[in-house]
Amino acid sequence: MSSENLELFETEYKAGKHAFERGQYSKSLQHLETALENINPNSRLGGETQIWLVTAYQAAGKVQEATALCKKLIHHSYLQTRQQAKRILAILEAPVLRTRPEWVTKIPDLGEISESDAKDRRGSGLVSQVKSPPPKPKIPQLEVVDPSKVNTKDNQFVWVALVLIILTLSGLVWLS
Repeated sequence: MSSENLELFETEYKAGKHAFERGQYSKSLQHLETALENINPNSRLGGETQIWLVTAYQAAGKVQEATALCKKLIHHSYLQTRQQAKRILAILEAPVLRTRPEWVTKIPDLGEISESDAKDRRGSGLVSQVKSPPPKPKIPQLEVVDPSKVNTKDNQFVWVALVLIILTLSGLVWLS
């Protein structure tokens, strides 16, 4: 493999992954297929590229192509690629469950929105965030009490508590 093919592979592979992550699955398929043409499909990078192709096929709605490629990858020379292909194939061949419409959240397709159109980016502008100083902790105000209004009459609490303690201790000593 020449260095020119390797450079072309790297740029197409990165472009394919980037397009996939942005939801542009048809572009991703084009880039990944071009990348695969410039590398040995039985190598580690070839297997990794084909796994990305399977996910791109599936995301683009081409489930038959994804399943066919996945079945081919089960016999790949690289162990990790075989294991991933088996896992993905199990997902692709799993039965489709029926769902109620109220269980599903409809996600709008943002593929048609161009990034340069300002009207499509409404509400995405940066808002200057001025940090307000944190509120000062409130110190509870102590109430001033007039000493002449305080009840200072002895209510015998200390003596009652002292007698109960003595009775409890003497009971423990007598029982032991």
